[in-house]
Amino acid sequence: MIEFKPSHETLPLERVVYKSVMSYRLYEAAKRVLDFTVAALGLLLLAPLFVLIALAIKLDSPGSVFFAHARVGRYGRPFKVLKFRTMVQDASKRGGAITAEDDPRVTRVGKILRKTKLDELPQLWNVLKGEMSLVGPRPQVEQYVALWEPTLREKVLSVRPGITGLTQISFRHEGVLLAQQPNPEAYYREVLLPIKLRSDAEYVDKRTLLYDLYLIARTLPALFERTAVAHRRLVQIQQPE
Repeated sequence: MIEFKPSHETLPLERVVYKSVMSYRLYEAAKRVLDFTVAALGLLLLAPLFVLIALAIKLDSPGSVFFAHARVGRYGRPFKVLKFRTMVQDASKRGGAITAEDDPRVTRVGKILRKTKLDELPQLWNVLKGEMSLVGPRPQVEQYVALWEPTLREKVLSVRPGITGLTQISFRHEGVLLAQQPNPEAYYREVLLPIKLRSDAEYVDKRTLLYDLYLIARTLPALFERTAVAHRRLVQIQQPE
């Protein structure tokens, strides 16, 4: 478990974005109500789609329908993020945690699910349980959280991770960029990971209910963004200022 040490910088919203602790607590309560309501309705209304995706996964390749992977949650607490399985059953034995666009471990149905982000839908269950939020920093595995700069790590881990968010939208097609690297793992650790951490910290500093709704509204157009356009934006993001 990642050690979490709260400090005066850990909860910037109470001191920066919000004028009082009360308004911050109202935001937290409203956000949780929104999360729970949308997650419950989503799981109910999307149940037929879940069944169709499950059938496609089972017909395409042997193995389970869902994939539960350990991630670091709020305050450093570990939890299992739930996704539809998009890779071969023994993917962890065939490669590392990084998945490039051309990764041979991804199944045929998995490619479609990843491209459309339908593989993320089971995370509504994580939201319902309170482990995640609809909007928040991208949930990360412990081996990469351990590499985060300590102060920013405290800030990012002070909130629930999200299904969508500033980082998830900006790095929608990071697999394309990773596929172009001779060593995707090293490139992710040394180049992309610090940029994504700063992006997650930016969200924590800026978050309000209106900002959350804005990011939710940006998510759908991002799903249909052309890969070439997204790739150019990613290249610009990684350029030093």
